[in-house]
Amino acid sequence: MRVSPRSRIPAQSQERSSPSKRKNFELLTAMEEDESRSSSIKSLTKVLTVLECFSRKSPSLTPAEISQLTGLPRATAHRIVSSLRDIGLLEQNKRRETYKLGMKLFQLGSLVLANMDLEKNATAHITKLQQITGETIHLCVFDGSQMVFVERQDMGTAPISTITRIEAAPVYSTGVGKAFLAFQAEALVRKTIAEGLIRRTVNTIVDGTALLAELEIIRERGFAVDTEENEINIRCVAAPIRDSGGRVFAAISVSGPAVRMPTARLVGLAPTVIETAHAISADLGWETSSRQGLAPRRDQSPINQSVAAAAGL
Repeated sequence: MRVSPRSRIPAQSQERSSPSKRKNFELLTAMEEDESRSSSIKSLTKVLTVLECFSRKSPSLTPAEISQLTGLPRATAHRIVSSLRDIGLLEQNKRRETYKLGMKLFQLGSLVLANMDLEKNATAHITKLQQITGETIHLCVFDGSQMVFVERQDMGTAPISTITRIEAAPVYSTGVGKAFLAFQAEALVRKTIAEGLIRRTVNTIVDGTALLAELEIIRERGFAVDTEENEINIRCVAAPIRDSGGRVFAAISVSGPAVRMPTARLVGLAPTVIETAHAISADLGWETSSRQGLAPRRDQSPINQSVAAAAGL
């Protein structure tokens, strides 16, 4: 009887080769999964790049314009746009081959805000800050282009929410906007500058280089000021709010008439505003151990010339 080559391999050798084959199979499977994951990430990145093309300056775009802005091949851009239209993330103007962001994105954004529990965690802190300062308090989040008021408290009034009244303010000319923008990726800052820094008052920063320098100062001191840059006779001081991962996604400010908010008071209020922002961030899950370097110590005397100079005021 002839013996096949396989039957001549000792049983012990076959047993040793089996785990090796399993290991190779598992390795190949893991590699395929990594490749699939990488491919999915690349696809999602392209989708996000397309969505980020839209702005207040460019609310409607053609697939050709999207291709030019993203660097994607025109066929790829058209395919992504068509897919986003089919699921409601983009809406098409059929008379012109243009697209705009769809209401589905607004619905999802509203859901994110509602699930964030920002208002629930912030209201008590806002009320306390309003009582301490006697001025108007604004709590804002970034909507992709502007700072949107989530809550506002004035002296003797109930909290006002964007659920009942939607207001927005430019990100580059307000205290809350600059407190947010200072801690964002360079790409978003550059995009804000590229979209145009429109002069709202004689004090508005309209030069990109000057805005970058201002944001650097804000990062160093931990708070921003608006010295009648968005509206004449209104000044404010603001601080960033962080989520549980430490990402700055909102800001809180104290604002009032210029006559009641001179430089000394703006700087004097800064530690209290920062402390309130930290308290809200902590309630949202931000670890207190991550706070180093973001706020002046309470035992420092903020109302003096050296601090005012450091604040750039």
